[in-house]
Amino acid sequence: MSETSVGANIREALNGQSKRDFIHKLSISQKECDKTIYWLELLFTTEYISKEEFEDVRNQASEILKIIRSIILTTKSKNL
Repeated sequence: MSETSVGANIREALNGQSKRDFIHKLSISQKECDKTIYWLELLFTTEYISKEEFEDVRNQASEILKIIRSIILTTKSKNL
């Protein structure tokens, strides 16, 4: 599942061999987090989860996505 892949790729990024590898692994986490939000939207649209469940988990995933993006941008702004 994409949501578990986010954490696994963050862990892998922390053990990256270089800054480029770190950014690459975080970029994968970013994609997986966005994919998780997509699946949540689909579950909500098909009424599989309630509005409250959707908003709670989507808000958490969105915050994680913002953090990952911020780390990537900060790391890229430093000399590689």
